[in-house]
Amino acid sequence: MQAINDFILAAAGQPWVLFLVLACCVIDGFFPPIPSESVVVGLAAVAATADVPNPWVLMLVAALGAFSGDNIAYLIGRRVGTTRWSWMRGPRMQSAFRWAGAELRKRPASLILVARFVPIGRVAVNLTAGATRYHHARFLGLTALSAVLWGAYSVGIGLFFGQWFEENHLLGAAIAIVCAVALGIVVDLVINRVRRKTPVVERMREPEA
Repeated sequence: MQAINDFILAAAGQPWVLFLVLACCVIDGFFPPIPSESVVVGLAAVAATADVPNPWVLMLVAALGAFSGDNIAYLIGRRVGTTRWSWMRGPRMQSAFRWAGAELRKRPASLILVARFVPIGRVAVNLTAGATRYHHARFLGLTALSAVLWGAYSVGIGLFFGQWFEENHLLGAAIAIVCAVALGIVVDLVINRVRRKTPVVERMREPEA
């Protein structure tokens, strides 16, 4: 176990680890299987007691990567739409795209800000924003803000939980990652519940013929 902790500490202090963070956060913007949250939160947990990598630099790199990935997804959506590839045409993704399109017309700012914290949700929203030609300048501003908030949130979780495990970086990182994933699941469940209720509410508001 000590050997694993020594390896984690040594790796966290290497310059290349920040390039890894950047790459993960960029790719995660349009390919959700890449675990960018886990990488950022885990490194922040190590930084809580080892001071490497620098938490502020980690937050900025994570935010830059998230911003870049979100806007790449926007450009992909603008170029290819939301039906080009088979994974897009599945019932779950099509439902997410339809919901994202409706919500973008009603409350785009809050949707884009919240979606950044849900892996699949952010991909659906970003692709839909591009496919529906949502104003790109506004999208840039909203994703810049959401990326900074997400970076601060991810690093903050890692620092909070990592401070209690000075002698076991692996355990601190693991607990921080689990907590971050759990919070993401909670946000996803809340969004799905709202999404399921929205059509009912809209029908109730429709005037009778």
